[in-house]
Amino acid sequence: MSAERNSILCPNCRKLISSDEPSCPYCGLKHPGLHNTAGFIRNLIFAFDPVKAIIYVNVAFYLFALLLNPGEIFSGSSSAFNFLSPSNKSLFLLGATGTIPFFQFHNYWTLISASFLHGSILHIIFNMMALAQLGPFILREFGIYRFFNIYILSGITGYIVSLIFGVPFTIGASASLCGLIGAIIYYGKSRGGYYGQAIYKQAMGWVAGLVIFGILISGINNWAHGGGLLSGIGLAFLMGYNDNKQETAWHKLLAAAAVLITVGVLSWTVIYSLLYLLSPTTLG
Repeated sequence: MSAERNSILCPNCRKLISSDEPSCPYCGLKHPGLHNTAGFIRNLIFAFDPVKAIIYVNVAFYLFALLLNPGEIFSGSSSAFNFLSPSNKSLFLLGATGTIPFFQFHNYWTLISASFLHGSILHIIFNMMALAQLGPFILREFGIYRFFNIYILSGITGYIVSLIFGVPFTIGASASLCGLIGAIIYYGKSRGGYYGQAIYKQAMGWVAGLVIFGILISGINNWAHGGGLLSGIGLAFLMGYNDNKQETAWHKLLAAAAVLITVGVLSWTVIYSLLYLLSPTTLG
């Protein structure tokens, strides 16, 4: 009975062995029990869907922004594009970026937090639908670590570009989404062949749509879109994709740092906002 309880499948050859074997008697894998435990932890960590996780975080921050200042939800423009809009005060507290928050208030962390905020119900619906469509492709062709790197770093880069060109107040996941589109453009062009060309043409169609949308609709941060797009192309070029380069330790370390810093920034914005509600005169 004890031997049964301690039996495992070798993580390498999948033969039934004892978990306390110093090496697998079939394939020679050293410390198979430790490999099995590490594999379980890894599977537990990555059992979640990162695309859905980002969508849930965006939705949670959108709802929180509404609840921070509920009296002003319906006080803005009657336009459909502004329906159910959080107040600018709420968005500022939760980390909107631009020349005003960044340079006047020195809120440098807003380059990260702004990607998780949205200005209306239509704004978040459109962006999350795009993420649900683009995200799985990047996960499949680039892997989870490169997905996080492209998504987070493209958002930061897009907002840095918009700062350079003087955008005063801006939010939204679109810079990060444009980074995903940029990575898809690089993938399609680099992979080539019928499949690669089809992917490339579809991605360029999305870019054309973004350009038209940015021209016709006022208030669109085209600088962030462009910065995110070019950043996605550059990151895809530097990091590669699964067909030509496996994810490396550097990809994993960069992704871990990006995710941890993002979680820290978003946690800080929530604390900052709650502190303001409790004592509005003590915070700038």
